[in-house]
Amino acid sequence: MPTPHRRSSTTRRTFLAGTAAAGAAAAFGANAWASSGTSAAPQPAAAAAALTTNVHIFYYPWYGSPKVNGSYRHWPQGNLVPPNGISSNFYPKLGAYDSGDKTAVNQHMTWLRQAGTGVLVTSWWGRGSYEDKLVRTVMDAANAAGIKVAFHIEPYSNRTAASVADDVRYINTTYGSHPAYYRDAAHGNRNAFYIFESLRIADWSAIESVKSLGIVLTQTGDTSKTAHFSGMYTYDGIAAASLPDWSGIDRFCRANNLVWSPSIGPGYIDDRAVPGNTTPTVDRANGSTYDKVWQHTITSGDAGKAPTWVSITSFNEWHEGSQIEPATATPPTTLPYQTYNGAYGKTGGAAENAYLDSTQSWVQKYVAAPR
Repeated sequence: MPTPHRRSSTTRRTFLAGTAAAGAAAAFGANAWASSGTSAAPQPAAAAAALTTNVHIFYYPWYGSPKVNGSYRHWPQGNLVPPNGISSNFYPKLGAYDSGDKTAVNQHMTWLRQAGTGVLVTSWWGRGSYEDKLVRTVMDAANAAGIKVAFHIEPYSNRTAASVADDVRYINTTYGSHPAYYRDAAHGNRNAFYIFESLRIADWSAIESVKSLGIVLTQTGDTSKTAHFSGMYTYDGIAAASLPDWSGIDRFCRANNLVWSPSIGPGYIDDRAVPGNTTPTVDRANGSTYDKVWQHTITSGDAGKAPTWVSITSFNEWHEGSQIEPATATPPTTLPYQTYNGAYGKTGGAAENAYLDSTQSWVQKYVAAPR
């Protein structure tokens, strides 16, 4: 399987800038919050706080290391040399880990539980892919932590609407009996299938045949592109940072019995993963960016109500700097890495978990919000 940044010669940022924000009016530019201010420190809730299955978080099981995989995978992107040089502007607290290392995966689930996110949406690249072979490892660890697993169907080679329908059947048959398999009781006990870059395919009529098996969401902010789908999501943390007007999307989805899952993230930077990239980034601004998008999302629905679901971009997409997974406060000096130092007024080791604690605080506010 190829391992270039994301899936194609077009970076995700370029793709999303041209599609995901369609139909949504931006209130500010992409760099609206690239300030150096410090956001107020969130009040972390108890570590055993109840999880909510209405908050989904994108998860990437595509990393490899010599320890398990036999060689590094994804970390060397951009012609870098792991373990000290990796294709990220941040450095993981766990180092250049392997997605098949059960110790690392178990730690991820502990952190996801700390964040209060009840559903992880695992990146999936087709039957027999590296990510498919790790689904059971992810699901076993998720089950032990009380977390459910949904699927992010990526633009694998020769993907079609018909092949995606077959994928939904395959995933449901292969993994549907696992106790971690997500089933939304409010929507017919069906799992969620997020389709990344769905606009690459014009006719999605083939997925009508699997509506009884899954809630299939199109990645767009354009309500005219929803034919045959069961819902919408945006994925794009860059567009979210502009505080788009999502009330019309929420109203449309409610009127048409669709699930609306706007996506938000703490920031975005992929310059190391895509050398020479000149497009803008979204600065974390010590946590204030994340706070603003969360606050906006909770009140962005029709009549100021919260959306059906919220999707977080991401837990561990390190290439794009959108992760909330802890980043070490003492990264290798081989490259200049950013840290979470200063996030929510925290420094050093205390800052490493800052975005987990912030997420938990916001998840609880979302749960309490009117909808």
